[in-house]
Amino acid sequence: MSTGKPMRIGVFVFDGCEELDVVGPYEVLAWWARNLRTDTEVVTFSADGAGVRCSKGLRLLPDAGADDVGPLHVVVYPGGRGTRTLMRDEAHLAWVRELRTRTPLLTSVCTGALVLAAAGLLAGRPATTHWGSFDLLTELDPSVQPDRVARFVDDGDVITSAGVSAGIDMALHLVARLDGVTAAREVRRGIQYDPHPPI
Repeated sequence: MSTGKPMRIGVFVFDGCEELDVVGPYEVLAWWARNLRTDTEVVTFSADGAGVRCSKGLRLLPDAGADDVGPLHVVVYPGGRGTRTLMRDEAHLAWVRELRTRTPLLTSVCTGALVLAAAGLLAGRPATTHWGSFDLLTELDPSVQPDRVARFVDDGDVITSAGVSAGIDMALHLVARLDGVTAAREVRRGIQYDPHPPI
């Protein structure tokens, strides 16, 4: 049943994206969309619509390409080894900046923040990333205010999250922000996400 205004969420994928950076938030958001927000759509998209190979070898076939994915309310930009190439690709960074102008809420997981920083989208903002990438983050943009403790940082129209599994926490926060804490708790229970690391 619908609980609010129609919404489209896009998860961007690329060669070398980290598997859990993609499928963690996707699982949270898609469970929410299918069970609580049936007027909400969660899609994956790549630059050209072609399939991608993730960091550890998982192959993904996205729903659309960047040119035909249509309007999005939220974009999730994952991290992974592929960000090291994309953060130095001027054409890609120009596309990210243009995407930002037409997307109300931009989020990143892990080293996805490096691409946002390289595009100038984190200038003067608090942000987080994988614990091993803070030096690179501030090298890309010394004005970024690194938060080395938070699992995610919500700075209004941009949300960044720390490494890999933190993307799940960020996505649950996103559900809470868009649809309330009760909905987020229902999603968390639905996917049985209650981390108690065994080691």
